[in-house]
Amino acid sequence: MKKFIPSGRPTVGEVDLGALEFNYRQIRKRVPEGVKVLAVVKADAYGHGAIPISLRLEKLGVEYLGVAISEEGVELRKGGVKAPILVLGGIFGAEVDQIFRFRLTPVIFRKDCLKILSREAEKRRRKVKVHLKVDTGMGRVGVPLSLWPDFLREVRRFPKIETEGILSHFSMTDEEKGFTQRQWRAFQSAVAIAQELGISSPYLHMASSATLTAFPGYAAGLVRPGIMLYGSYPSPTFRSLISLRPVMTLKTRIHFLKSVPSGARISYGGTFTTKRESRIATLPIGYADGYSRHLSNHGEVLIHGKRAPVVGRVCMDFIMVDVTDIPRASVGDEVILIGQQGGEQITPEEIAEKINSISYEVLCSIGKRVPRIYKN
Repeated sequence: MKKFIPSGRPTVGEVDLGALEFNYRQIRKRVPEGVKVLAVVKADAYGHGAIPISLRLEKLGVEYLGVAISEEGVELRKGGVKAPILVLGGIFGAEVDQIFRFRLTPVIFRKDCLKILSREAEKRRRKVKVHLKVDTGMGRVGVPLSLWPDFLREVRRFPKIETEGILSHFSMTDEEKGFTQRQWRAFQSAVAIAQELGISSPYLHMASSATLTAFPGYAAGLVRPGIMLYGSYPSPTFRSLISLRPVMTLKTRIHFLKSVPSGARISYGGTFTTKRESRIATLPIGYADGYSRHLSNHGEVLIHGKRAPVVGRVCMDFIMVDVTDIPRASVGDEVILIGQQGGEQITPEEIAEKINSISYEVLCSIGKRVPRIYKN
């Protein structure tokens, strides 16, 4: 394996845009004909870098992009993204100027936001497009179904508000089929009520990554894939349903190597004690980079295609691994924390299981001080 003296800290997140393209095309194959795609790029594209990811998806022909907050949309616009951008988390009021200046489309579920947007639209003498959200069982944000007719009547009071879409969100796609079906029927009911009140919209959407894989019939007119674009699965259930390629490889190199006797204690608190004479490698990555402290004495990394256990507590800037059984290991060797090396692979799902979390959190937690390097 080639060794080198790096010009800076060798901890990087390598993002394979070719894998992103592969995953996008795999998802497209499952989308019914005529249904459009909104790619979810919130949270810095799940930690992969929102601008490069969005620009590539835009080239691939995605019709819409989804962010959580307006600031994320502004970042994309300043980065050169021209595709329509939906602000999924709604607006808080103060950023209404950004909605107009940067051509963002907000999701609306509060009457006061309707009034704020309408007032600004009147002042600018132009209409503003919005998507209206109804809560069909997620219990997070969205107009409760019982209040939906009254909310729609309020929407009709503002001629400068143009309803471009109606949406909701599934909450148990991979857990309870019956509840998912009830949510879908509730959404159809909400759409029917809107139509009866004279509100029609070109975009009806509810399906995320999990739904369009398990329930393609619930696609409506727009689907919102997120985690699967990045090569991870909403849950193990979906691994057999669609083939994906991981987009992110988190890697570093051995920074320091030492031999210690049996009985040596490693890292804060001395939670690991060697049971034999051991070789311990120190890696320049820690919980400040998003490598969870819950992986203390629990995680593994790949060196020369073999697994090496994390020993001792994960520090802010470093972790230690036992390379006693990898005699070739030396300073400068490549280490894979997420990704593939040789015939072995460590996935975000594997890490998530070890820390009692989900792959979404594992990817989103990789910090800003880990540079993203783009290939393909």
